[in-house]
Amino acid sequence: METLKNPMRAQKVLRIYVFNTFANQTGIDSLKEDAGPPSWSLRIIGRILEDGKDPTMEGPMKRSSSSYPKFSSFFKKITIYLDQNLYPDNHVILWESSRSPVLHEGFEVKRKGDKEFTAIIRLEMNYVPEKFKLSPALQEVLGIEVETRPRIMAALWQYVKMKKLQISGDTSFFMCDPPLRKVFGEEKLKFSMVPQKITPHLTPPGPIHLEHRVKLSGASPAGNTCYDVLVDVPLSVEDMSTFLANLEKNKVIDACDEAISSSVKKIHEHCRRRAFFLGFSQSPAEFINALIASQARDLKLASADASREVEKERRAEFYNQPWIEDAVIRYLNRKPAVGSDAGNK
Repeated sequence: METLKNPMRAQKVLRIYVFNTFANQTGIDSLKEDAGPPSWSLRIIGRILEDGKDPTMEGPMKRSSSSYPKFSSFFKKITIYLDQNLYPDNHVILWESSRSPVLHEGFEVKRKGDKEFTAIIRLEMNYVPEKFKLSPALQEVLGIEVETRPRIMAALWQYVKMKKLQISGDTSFFMCDPPLRKVFGEEKLKFSMVPQKITPHLTPPGPIHLEHRVKLSGASPAGNTCYDVLVDVPLSVEDMSTFLANLEKNKVIDACDEAISSSVKKIHEHCRRRAFFLGFSQSPAEFINALIASQARDLKLASADASREVEKERRAEFYNQPWIEDAVIRYLNRKPAVGSDAGNK
């Protein structure tokens, strides 16, 4: 049920096309007897680009696959500004998704007119899941401008791993290098504090600003403006099948990686054993002495008795110091008398 409510999504490229057509313009269709008044039509359409296909070969008029959401579902608001001098009464055209529940494949604005002008278009995206614009300091660290919160967190974790900033003694903390100090303002930070600390660096992304020159002569449609934006779309049946097939392939690859890793460990172990016996065969006495010395050092470290000075204790002059007499008396007093055990029997 949860999968149906929140289907898996894939990141795709939405290509937005802006162009215009015109009719009955002066000097073109004006000689026709049944020609209407000069007019033009501004269109904004888009489609999801299919992987591995060149969209320019098919042109903007081709529709997206029916498995993808309709074009208008990717926007919260679209505002088109016409030339106020040419269209003083209705120079601003506004569409809002909250007031128009019906989804559309594109948008079209038609007007009468025979004068060219520049139209300004503002597109406010409806990102699902929600995306945020990163602050300049965070952009410098992660190299991304707009992304979802989970992907931002994942990118930050990858940065910490790549830079080896995680503190070995306490893996719940990581050190902040100079770029991260500009973001968080601290020398080190706990991972659990990152979501809270990162919030001030995330803001709603601004609208996409496009300009289109409405041309009324030459080739029609006129204009070749397009804008690519990354969006998340539900996985289609074909994509889901590919995803599941890749999961099975990944299991096989993981098993092969594990077998390779195990073999490499065995090879390293055999290399160490070979080096051990080769050293022994070349000079047995020196090898054994070096081995004993090494093990003695290891034993000394393992005992963790830093107060004793083993090397000095081996020398006779060590026992000629003033405190020796008192130490011997204390040692003998702690030791039970020789006849005490016999008397108790």
